[in-house]
Amino acid sequence: MAGHRITILESATTIGEIGAGIQVSPNLTRQLIRWGLAKRLQEVVVKPEALTFRRWCTGETLAWTQWGDSMEKNYGAPYYHIHRADFHRMMYDLAEPHVNIRTNCRVVAMDPSIPSLTLRSGEVVRADLVIGADGLKSTTRKYVVGEPDEPTPTGDAAYRAVIPTEILLADPDLRGLVETPEMVGWLGPQRHIMGYNIRAKKEYNLVMCHPDRDQEEPWKAEESAARMKAEFVGWEPRIQKLLSLIPSTLKWKLMDRAPLETWVHKDGRLALLGDSCHPMLPYRAQGSAIAIEDAAVLGNLFSHLSSYAQIAPLLRAYEAIRYDRATNTQASSSLNRVIFHLPDGPEQEKRDRQMRAAMDNALREARGEPPETSTDTSTKGNANQWADKEKSVIQFGYDADEEAEKWWREYGQSKIGPLGTPSKL
Repeated sequence: MAGHRITILESATTIGEIGAGIQVSPNLTRQLIRWGLAKRLQEVVVKPEALTFRRWCTGETLAWTQWGDSMEKNYGAPYYHIHRADFHRMMYDLAEPHVNIRTNCRVVAMDPSIPSLTLRSGEVVRADLVIGADGLKSTTRKYVVGEPDEPTPTGDAAYRAVIPTEILLADPDLRGLVETPEMVGWLGPQRHIMGYNIRAKKEYNLVMCHPDRDQEEPWKAEESAARMKAEFVGWEPRIQKLLSLIPSTLKWKLMDRAPLETWVHKDGRLALLGDSCHPMLPYRAQGSAIAIEDAAVLGNLFSHLSSYAQIAPLLRAYEAIRYDRATNTQASSSLNRVIFHLPDGPEQEKRDRQMRAAMDNALREARGEPPETSTDTSTKGNANQWADKEKSVIQFGYDADEEAEKWWREYGQSKIGPLGTPSKL
């Protein structure tokens, strides 16, 4: 909040429990812990011990990357799995004492130069600055772009479901998914499935990506279990058992947007944040993390604000600090879509060999043995992006607070700081 008066206009009529599981990587958990949420996180999260990729039809292990305590050791913060509703509630409780949260306030138009927002009710809300954090279907985005700008279908959709883990624990074939908590991905032609524990191992979250055959359907639709199962015929027995436990599911159309040229309106009173300017496909599990990084950088910069003249320069600084980071993460997410969904054949076999090479070294490292091949050879550019140590340092070692303060020290203090100082007559 950085000491400012903030009003959040929320289109939903109530703040309720939505969604399913999400992944909270170290670049996000370091912010949450810094904001005082360590204890609350411990009550509801699961710390995955590893990432495992498996072959779709046999369940054969293709990749293994150690996580658990090594995440905190290597990147300074843990990796967690959490239910989206638990995450939202924490963020709401953190913000609510300091901001005015207004529900049932759908924005239908705005004047970015004043700036002012027109609500569906007809009310006009004025402010010194507007941050458009209104998601993939953003209303504010078109004012930055200058014209209507719709997201495009990727051709994929995702089923989501949550299963009580007590059911898995009663089945010898599924018990290990709970007893040894990992992020498990099954990779197959045009499809993949991700599974992991949430809510202190009380629930098992599944995300099942597949070709979207219903381009005209709503973005979120209730689907029968039969249609879901039909997408994964021939997948390994554990998958068939898991799918048999799901009575119904929700289907999300996966939409995308190309990177924008700018996130800041030319008049310097409107800026975009999160999915409104750089939506992340779910293949890298970075959507929430990158949005929170945006907010942390923005808050840090605006903690230095002392004059209206500094607003536009600070917004452009926010964009300069964040643009490459967010755009590169978008590209990394899109790359995984290709890697995960390769058809069986030479490219898939090459991918699997790369993943196994990194896994062999990771297992030797876990046993305290020297690697058979150099770490650079087996991890750099590996098809398992989580095994690529250089990429992981960049992705997970990022500290949004540190980046913002570094920019202020090296540039902002001397260039933008004086704009807040009254000139002497």
